[in-house]
Amino acid sequence: MFKEIIARTALALKNHEIPYVIIGGQAVLLHGEPRLTRDIDISLGVDAGRLQVILDIMLETGLVSLTKDPQDFVNQTMVLPAIDEPTAIRVDFIFSNSLFEAGAIKRARTKKILGQDVSFASPEDLIVHKVIAGRDVDLEDIRSVILRNRGLDIGYIKKWLGEFDRSFEDKDFLKTFETILKKIPGLSP
Repeated sequence: MFKEIIARTALALKNHEIPYVIIGGQAVLLHGEPRLTRDIDISLGVDAGRLQVILDIMLETGLVSLTKDPQDFVNQTMVLPAIDEPTAIRVDFIFSNSLFEAGAIKRARTKKILGQDVSFASPEDLIVHKVIAGRDVDLEDIRSVILRNRGLDIGYIKKWLGEFDRSFEDKDFLKTFETILKKIPGLSP
């Protein structure tokens, strides 16, 4: 189910020349410990001005918007939630044309799924996304990604988390990451 949705969505994004990278639980399955996930998170390297193209892609791939007013919802959240109704699998399209996201898309790891090249976040970029999300499950995902990818570029991760700390006054992303690192044997912040 997931593979089919991922493959057809990746092909449609490619055909419409929309840069993207798969993040979230599906990327954790590639870089960390397998866990149950019921959605697909796709970070797009475009801003909300390309919403109509994403709506066209949804139509082509059989996805249905979960919001009645996609334009208003995306303007408020920068996310377009969709669903594959036959499988009830949710697909979230996340609009972001930030410098970080552009780099994450360039650093993406390609994996063949059902014959289609699919772009997944690198382990480092996945960790940055997960630290920012900050839920308990995200923090556990970070630990599993670190354990399975011992050659991580820790400096790269710290650089971006420090940048995000400077952008959000009330956040301490770097400290969160360093706390996780301290709890993993053989690693140091």
